[in-house]
Amino acid sequence: MLNFRFHHLKLRNKLIFIYIVCVFVPIVLTNVMFYHVTTINIKNQKTADADQAISLLKAELGAVIDDAAGISYLYSIDKQLNNHLNIDHASHDRYVESLNAISNLFNRADKEYKIISSIVIMSDNPTILASDHIIKLEDEMRNTDWYHQINNINNKYPYLYVTPDSISVIQKLSDLKFEAYEHVIKIDLNMNYITQLLDLSSFEGDFYFLDPTGQARYGRLASGQPSDQITAGQTLSLDEIRRPNKAIVIGKQYQNNRSLGGWTLYGVLDEEKILYDVMQSGRLILWFAGINFIVPTIVIMIVSRSIHTRTQNILKHMKSVKGKNFARIPYNRERDEVGELAVEFNRMSERIENLINDVYVAEIQKKELELRQRQAQLHALHSQINPHFLFNALETIRMRSLMKGETQTAKTIQNMAKIFRKSILWKRSFVTIREELELMESFLEIQKYRFDSKLEFHIEVDQSILDVEIPKMAFLPFVENASIHGIENIPGIGYITIQIAQEQEQIVFAISDNGVGIAQEKIDELQRYFHEDDAMGDSIGMKNVMTRLKICYGESFHFAIVSVPNNGTRITLRLPITQKEMP
Repeated sequence: MLNFRFHHLKLRNKLIFIYIVCVFVPIVLTNVMFYHVTTINIKNQKTADADQAISLLKAELGAVIDDAAGISYLYSIDKQLNNHLNIDHASHDRYVESLNAISNLFNRADKEYKIISSIVIMSDNPTILASDHIIKLEDEMRNTDWYHQINNINNKYPYLYVTPDSISVIQKLSDLKFEAYEHVIKIDLNMNYITQLLDLSSFEGDFYFLDPTGQARYGRLASGQPSDQITAGQTLSLDEIRRPNKAIVIGKQYQNNRSLGGWTLYGVLDEEKILYDVMQSGRLILWFAGINFIVPTIVIMIVSRSIHTRTQNILKHMKSVKGKNFARIPYNRERDEVGELAVEFNRMSERIENLINDVYVAEIQKKELELRQRQAQLHALHSQINPHFLFNALETIRMRSLMKGETQTAKTIQNMAKIFRKSILWKRSFVTIREELELMESFLEIQKYRFDSKLEFHIEVDQSILDVEIPKMAFLPFVENASIHGIENIPGIGYITIQIAQEQEQIVFAISDNGVGIAQEKIDELQRYFHEDDAMGDSIGMKNVMTRLKICYGESFHFAIVSVPNNGTRITLRLPITQKEMP
């Protein structure tokens, strides 16, 4: 009976009743606010101290690495060292004599720089003898991770290479474009010195050293032990770094530094540890607050039961909506705000369920089906077209090789290799006109080898559009048809002319030949064949291209074919210059 009456009270009246009973709330709030402000002040102070410690550590570590980078740069510009590494030494005595001339360079670094553990120069000059500081660059070294890291970088600047137990500065001392031999200098920092810097730091949390890609290469826990999450073969992303439940994170990135640009010092503090003393005082406050809270809590529990049980019921049904369960909330005609909320929730659930069933689910299923069909069709087309052209090229080489034993076969095989390599390496759906042109020229060279003096071709290309992207192998099938089906059966010399230009916002590709031509009935049959959605069968060249162009451009491209029997054929293809995406 009591609960039933409470159900009919307005929410405002219930809150007023709770407020009157719980008059002690202002006192409790005062204590809580005092505790909260104190906690925030201490946390801010600790955070500021940690930020200052990280900044100082950043400066000290940066200075060490900059010194190592400076040493690397001095070695890279030393003319005597460069001459020693690049000349071919006539004998061991000459080599030793040359090495002694530059020994002071290494001796000074060994004595003056306590931050350096070792300096090693690796060279593939075969006349160099292994010593303390200069060794041969073996294949085993080229297979190391650090060698792969520096292989594609600018050799003018040192490269920072960090592992869980070492920090090195690496730099190429040679440029293979201008020098015969390759030289690499590797400077390993003194990790005892680095450890000493970290031990003397006032930062009390976990420390990580992140590369420009956000991968943690080095880690040290607050206990002084290395991070067990970072191993020699595994780095750690920023999201994978282990953090306490309440963490204070400080990141300091190096800016405007050639060797350290983009690297970040990343510190993680456990808030509970730095606020331990404050939390002890908070427990005392909670004890007193708990004693003063017992009596009001009993009253609040009785009053809030009316709200709590039904609110939980509403919350339970809200969570079930995420699982597409739209069960309605039982309604007993309560007249307060919670009862009205239940009524509106039931209406909302019913409407959402109807919308999902009628529109959303059906539309999503339709879109997913269309996308799968589109992707499957495109992947099938790509997998068909590469073997098609490779087969024709190989067949041409085979026929020519059987007929004549000419040395030109080597050049033809080279062109065939280009086609094969591009077919394998072109993983993307779009290529530049420059790349497509290289493929067409390779194919025509193979055909010219086949027909000997019977085939001549001429290509005209607007140089300003060479970098415009088109669907890969969009032009090659038409070149193939012109050379094989058009020129092969004529008695005289066959001429193929290819023109690629830009007209307004379109790429225009035109190819013409003086071959046997195509009858109008055959042209009409081809046009119908191109517009069919059936499987392509064995003849997949132009049909394959037309299908892919429809997927890429829809109806915004244009194809035209004009032919006169026994007088040649001209095909024109117009593609829009727009950004297109293929599944």
